Amino acid sequence: MVESINTQVDLVIDATAFTGLTDYGKIMIGDNGFEFFNARDARKYIQIPWDEVEKVIASVAFKGKWIPRYAIETKKSGTFTFSSKDPKKVLRAIQKYVEPSHMVQSLSFMDVMKRAAKSIFKKKK
Repeated sequence: MVESINTQVDLVIDATAFTGLTDYGKIMIGDNGFEFFNARDARKYIQIPWDEVEKVIASVAFKGKWIPRYAIETKKSGTFTFSSKDPKKVLRAIQKYVEPSHMVQSLSFMDVMKRAAKSIFKKKK
């Protein structure tokens, strides 16, 4: 069994990690970091200490009524994407340990399309 990096746990919730194939398990948020433990395979886990977190990126839809997924961007290991049963509760728990300036909203579909159109027109000039 994997040893947790947290000494005090704030939240444990069912979640999905998008790491190539989807992994189902539990997210644990505590005083020392963010952890994901796979429900079936104990060897598949993700542990991210709070000092390693660069940004938390939330994908927001319908003006904040629905958050389908969120990602944690680390300083060295890349970006990890998750979804959970109650994402607002998870993001509020993360907000205790990550500065609000490091919690951002991802671009919407229309924003991505606008940027693509602008870049196409800039290349033609």
